[in-house]
Amino acid sequence: MFQQDPDRVVLSPAQKARRINMNPDLYGTFAEIGAGQETVRHFFRAGAASQTIAKAMSAYDKDFSNAIYGPEPGNRFVCESRLKNMLRHEFGLMSDRLSRTDHPSKKFFTFANTIATSTFERKHSGHGWIGVRFQAAPDQPTNDVIIHIRLHSPDIAIQQENIGILGVNLIYGCLFHHNNPTEVMTGLYDNVSRHVVEVDMIQMNGPEFTQVDNRLLSLQLVKRGYTDAVLFGPDGQNLQASEALYKKNILAIRGSFRPVTKVNIDMIMNGYNMFIKEQRVDRQNLQVLFEITLNNLRSDTGDVDEKDFIDRADILCSLGQTVLISNYQEYYKLVEYFSRYTKARMGLIMGVNNLVEVFDEKYYRNLNGGMLEAFGILFTRDLKIYVYPGRAQGNEEILTTSSTPIHPRLKPLYEYLLFNKRMVDMESYDPAVLDIFSKQVLQMIREGQSGWENMVPPYVDNMIKDNHLFGYMPTPADKHSDGKKQKAKA
Repeated sequence: MFQQDPDRVVLSPAQKARRINMNPDLYGTFAEIGAGQETVRHFFRAGAASQTIAKAMSAYDKDFSNAIYGPEPGNRFVCESRLKNMLRHEFGLMSDRLSRTDHPSKKFFTFANTIATSTFERKHSGHGWIGVRFQAAPDQPTNDVIIHIRLHSPDIAIQQENIGILGVNLIYGCLFHHNNPTEVMTGLYDNVSRHVVEVDMIQMNGPEFTQVDNRLLSLQLVKRGYTDAVLFGPDGQNLQASEALYKKNILAIRGSFRPVTKVNIDMIMNGYNMFIKEQRVDRQNLQVLFEITLNNLRSDTGDVDEKDFIDRADILCSLGQTVLISNYQEYYKLVEYFSRYTKARMGLIMGVNNLVEVFDEKYYRNLNGGMLEAFGILFTRDLKIYVYPGRAQGNEEILTTSSTPIHPRLKPLYEYLLFNKRMVDMESYDPAVLDIFSKQVLQMIREGQSGWENMVPPYVDNMIKDNHLFGYMPTPADKHSDGKKQKAKA
């Protein structure tokens, strides 16, 4: 689905804008708030704009903006709901005011953005929403492509320039390449610097995108390096972190979930039960995340298997979970990411083996301050680690925080965190599931062995069998069972 063309030609913003302007069937409105009318000016400069631009506006005053588009919850202006209201309102005006009798071949579009730029005082605070609503053919239903960006340059002029070019790229991709989501995504960064603009959410909806899985779009953002982390909800729709995590308590569990097993569920259930008892945790304002790192998505050849990713996502979504895909190998980077959006208490659930890795100095050689710098990032936040027990290799001993093998040089730091209860053992767990490992379950599924069904949560085995996930192939017994089910239905 997402193969890039090595021979693609990169057009300049002026070339893209002029090609749109010279197409007599393209006609649209531009509504830009927050960074100046940086996108539409490319179209004015390209020439022949009068046959393309129906209207260009910028409702900067907040009261005036609310009067046009309606107030948003919390009186926010840079949010997804404001962008969608802008697209709806402006496209609706164009459709109402232009007669199809007079313009039978016109394909309407609306471009909108709402941006808060960075400042020298708050260098990484800038962000915004950008979207296009368009028709692929006259009298056809509309399609939407919406992105969220983060701004990293403190220079407002540089931000404005990149925002304008990005807007041109998005419009061009929607109007000329809507049948190729790969090209729409690739074209976003034509003549745009990743150091200035980060695209951390993209959503494509409408009849032209019925074959697009927005979860794969999320994966592509991380895989391509457009961003380091993305979220999608139980409904498979992409989420923006500033909306989903803002001022919330966050409880995260990292794993491959290939597939999700009973031990994963036991970890999250018992960790959750402990977390909600904490004084600074509001269970009504809590977000649970199942995190998969990009490294955990790579196959033996080093490539990311999209089918395998969707298999995992389907199961986690069916269990009602929100999924985080990240490129954060180290936990301190993950916590730093969460800290952008919340100062509330956070929790990490990890097994003993993961805890040992956290205390392995080789993972922090890239930091000037080494492990102490990483742990300073981890534990200067309001963070608590819930440690799930595991069995020692080769014997029946159950390892907990008191028996975890830590290098003597690091023992004082380890003991300090234990004493201050920044790391705690799970209060309860199911000993019967400690010997379940995802790799073993996956191998059994692929080799057609029996017994793996008892290692995964209820109904997950049916999902794997019914949808042939993870390379599952029906056995004669399964086919016989399916035949009985069909007869029973009849």
